[in-house]
Amino acid sequence: MAAASWAAPTTSFAPAPAPGRLNASPLSLKILPRRVLLRAASESAMVCGETLLGLYEKERLDHSRYADEEADDDRYWEVLDADLRYWTRSLRPVQWYPGHIAKTEKELKEQLRLMDVVIEIRDARIPLSTSHPKMDSWLGNRKRIIVLNREDMISTEDRNAWATYFANQGTKVVFSNGQLGMGTMKLGRMAKSVASVVNTKRREKGLLPRPVRAGIVGYPNVGKSSLINRLLKRRMCPAAPRPGVTRELKWVRFGTDLELLDSPGILPMRISDQTAAIKLAICDDIGERSYDFADVAAILVQMLIRHPTVGSEAFRRRYKIDVNGDCGKMFVTKLSLQLFNGDASQAGFRILSDYRKGKFGWVALERPPT
Repeated sequence: MAAASWAAPTTSFAPAPAPGRLNASPLSLKILPRRVLLRAASESAMVCGETLLGLYEKERLDHSRYADEEADDDRYWEVLDADLRYWTRSLRPVQWYPGHIAKTEKELKEQLRLMDVVIEIRDARIPLSTSHPKMDSWLGNRKRIIVLNREDMISTEDRNAWATYFANQGTKVVFSNGQLGMGTMKLGRMAKSVASVVNTKRREKGLLPRPVRAGIVGYPNVGKSSLINRLLKRRMCPAAPRPGVTRELKWVRFGTDLELLDSPGILPMRISDQTAAIKLAICDDIGERSYDFADVAAILVQMLIRHPTVGSEAFRRRYKIDVNGDCGKMFVTKLSLQLFNGDASQAGFRILSDYRKGKFGWVALERPPT
């Protein structure tokens, strides 16, 4: 079998150990147990929804199918969405709903009545998956600005596609980079402009103008607090690159004419769309305890080796491992044997971290629906 003939390269690829995790050590060339690779192939077949006997033939056909579709980006995304549903159906559901979210949701709905405009922050890599399914019903007729944060993590083609999509919908959208402050000043001006009608009506009633109230809402770890800190040019809200740091609502003032409400990330109590849940896990927009690193990394590998601008060559260059004809689970197992003494969780974490750091290039995982 092809899997049994594989051998690790002689070049050492020493990874940087993740905080709080075991240090990686290269595996000797002479100990690559055949039974381990066979077991991985069997598990890969489960992830792919296929039997072991049909695994390699399906992969050969899949690679051929996607190669023909690379010239047609729209077709690529359409097929990928269908495959994601297929790949995730046998995995343990990804669910995460810590206790503070339920309290936040109740308080946020009460505060929404006081807001003149709502600024919804989404992850630019997955704008659809980071849109709360109840957001439209909560907002009603209130004005909304959508911010696609982390624009530095997507390609120009991705950005243009989403800009066109929201423009056609008549939705105001701002692309931002909360870490560097890009887009924050435009956001502040847009929020004041959108809500300017509030003080126009107050003046007509003989009332003094008041600051515009804008609520910042969105999923965990999409960059809400970082964006506010950049807008204010000082650290007013706690921020860290992990979900669940902000735990309570907090009003902060920007100048004399804009008040901002920072809120904890909110998620549905139950995520019914598991393709969206997997993308949240890949992009670190949901708690780590909700998913298995190896399973999610396997899905990511299968997505990226078919991506028109990534492909299997990016993995070969990065890890010195051949991915032709392999399912994601098999690749994770190979990486674990080469670098982590067979620890698939460590290997999965490494692949996810590399994607989040742009080691495969900056690419989105979603495109607008066609």
